[in-house]
Amino acid sequence: MTDLAQHIQQTPLIDTHEHLLSERKYVEAGPDVLADLFDNYILADLITAGATQGAVSALVDSSNPDLATRWNAVKDFWIHCQFTGYGEAVRLTAQNVYNMDEITLAGIEASMEINRQRRQPGERLRILRDEGNLDHVQIDDFEWACLPDGSGVDFFLYDLSWVNFCNANFNVVQLHAETGYEVHDLNSLQIAMASLFAKYGPNAIAVKSQHAYERTLLWRERTASDVAPVLDRYLRGVTLTVEEQLCLGDWCLSRGVELAIEHNLPFKIHTGYYAGNNRMPVERIKPGHLCGLLERYPDARFVLMHIAYPYDPELAAIAKHYRNVYVDLCWAWSIDPYTTSHFVRRFIHTVPINKLFIFGGDTQWASSSVAYAAQSRRWLIRSLQAEINDGLLTEAQAIKLATRLMSDNQQDCFDIQGRRTHLRSILASQSS
Repeated sequence: MTDLAQHIQQTPLIDTHEHLLSERKYVEAGPDVLADLFDNYILADLITAGATQGAVSALVDSSNPDLATRWNAVKDFWIHCQFTGYGEAVRLTAQNVYNMDEITLAGIEASMEINRQRRQPGERLRILRDEGNLDHVQIDDFEWACLPDGSGVDFFLYDLSWVNFCNANFNVVQLHAETGYEVHDLNSLQIAMASLFAKYGPNAIAVKSQHAYERTLLWRERTASDVAPVLDRYLRGVTLTVEEQLCLGDWCLSRGVELAIEHNLPFKIHTGYYAGNNRMPVERIKPGHLCGLLERYPDARFVLMHIAYPYDPELAAIAKHYRNVYVDLCWAWSIDPYTTSHFVRRFIHTVPINKLFIFGGDTQWASSSVAYAAQSRRWLIRSLQAEINDGLLTEAQAIKLATRLMSDNQQDCFDIQGRRTHLRSILASQSS
């Protein structure tokens, strides 16, 4: 093993994006062997390869003890997917967790006891911290509340979700319950939003929105006079037109960015590729649609996620031009490891290197996060070794660069220590 490879394997990795389910769900209703292997992005590749939705849903149904039927319905399609980025992560889990060089029914059945041992209280944290060598994880659980996580208060940090505001699909009854403010016009909505940030902003590691799944990323500044009648219709339960949804959503996005600036929180935005199958209008996921927003709020720290695949060259140009943009490779390694490897190499020679974060697993179970982390380390080694082989970096330079990409850049962008200190103080006060 080279010094570079050893350094990348041993350096704790900051995980900037997960959708991990809670400790309680992991222990009480977590994944059996098949779900631990396959309940991640490989399901989309299986469907693309020809498996039915019913078969892949049954595959990860841990309540069904019939492992043979579940596996046999998809095993022929797995053959076609095993070498994709998603498939590589599944194979890493099979090898590293369940001692299977090849996934077979006999191996699956023999792994049941290993799985039971991993589903105990505290194992979720141990798996991520010790097996994955992760410094901490940043979790988007699609909620406003960012409460201290007693299963690992220093380790599990949470994003404040803003997606429903950006989609003009927020629940005013829930907002009233959270803040005590009843929304009846733009002013009261803005007060309620500010109250949400006052309540949960000090606990949050960032603000997050994946509104590209439901609308275009194209943002326009909206005036109060444009938005007020739209909000009135929304509050009266009228179904908004697409343009009205964009109008209200753009206004809400602007207020969220302003509050993120006020609370010193980066604002994460999904760009590019969709999870799932058969619904991806590629014209609305381009990162260039956000340029107006980036220019309007130069004091914000925008984290643009997933290398905007397949618009990665466009994203690199944006990161090079806008000082308030950071690029996150979360999920990108498993979508397309070769493109992501080339992206890293281009980025080194195009954009100031402090603008790149190397990893986020973007998944719900600990074993998958660890596999995606191992995958990112593997491909980062290849990327930087290629730079050394081409005479573009020395090994010493590559080692320093790896540390920056794996942790230093994230430390500079996110107030990690401040959030940890604050969350520990809350938990201590609750215990006293």
